[in-house]
Parts: sequence; structure tokens; C-alpha cells
Amino acid sequence: MNIILIGYMGSGKSYISSGLSESLKRVTIDLDDYIEKKEEKTISEIFLEKGEIYFRKKENEYLKQCLEEHDNAIISLGGGTPCFGNNLEIVKANQGAIVYLKTSLDELVRRLYPERKKRPLIAHLETEDVLKDFIRKHLFERSYYYNQADYIITTDSKEMHEIADEIKKIILE
Repeated sequence: MNIILIGYMGSGKSYISSGLSESLKRVTIDLDDYIEKKEEKTISEIFLEKGEIYFRKKENEYLKQCLEEHDNAIISLGGGTPCFGNNLEIVKANQGAIVYLKTSLDELVRRLYPERKKRPLIAHLETEDVLKDFIRKHLFERSYYYNQADYIITTDSKEMHEIADEIKKIILE
């Protein structure tokens, strides 16, 4: 069974998946990395050169491929992946365990503001207040999708090993 991590950008999906991978001895796949390898471009380059619509179509295609290729992996999705097209239905049909890494608005701003230039959706946001408003709107829009996860784990004020242990406990019960 795949363990599929979802949540907003900056919630720790990639970070947590590496910790889980180590302790559970499973391969980890970051969907964004998978897309970058297949497209031979960074996500930022794809957005810049071909736009978000192209990216979302490819994301859907590569999500299907990734789930077909793996059945016992830890897969971290992009923040928007479950919210576009039929991606959430695809993930649910995979019969893996979907875990939403829920992170507070203030914590997301704290994590994302210093690294925003590396993230195409927020690179243009110049102040913390503007970033906070942007994230608040996205969280409102995306919460419907995120909250359909099988499990919800709050990440604020927790170390990676604590979150990984929580996930292992609920998955392996």
C-alpha cells in the first residue's frame, strides 16, 4: 500500500517522506521531482515556458504513471495536485493511505517567505502580508480536497520523527 502525503506547499511533505522512507524501508517519490525528470525541466521552468495549464495536464499524466509504477512507496504530491482535475479521485482509487499534513497559516508564512523565489506560485509576492493573504485564500479553496484525506496530522511545533511516528502508528495499526 502506498502512503500518499498531501498538503500545502511548505507543509513538509518531501521532508517527512524522506524520514518515513528511512524508517519503513520504502522508496520515496516526490511527484514534483518525478515531473522534473520526465520533462527535463524544473517546475519553475515549466511554469515559465509553458504555463500552469500545461503543468497541470502533465501533473495528472505523471501522477497516473507514478501510481501505476509503485504500490509500496511513500509518495509526496505537490500542494495543488489533489485540487485539480480528477487527481484526488485517481489517488483515492489507488487504495493507498492518504495523509494530509496540516500546517497553520502562520507557520506556512514563516517557512515559505524566505524561500518564495524558488516557488513559482509565490515568487512574485513581495511582503509577508501579501503572502499570508495568498496562502489564506488557497487554504480556503483547497481545504475541501485536503480534508478528504484518510488521516490528518497537524505539523506545527513537531519534529520530523514525531510526525513520521504518528504516520507509522496510524498506518500500521
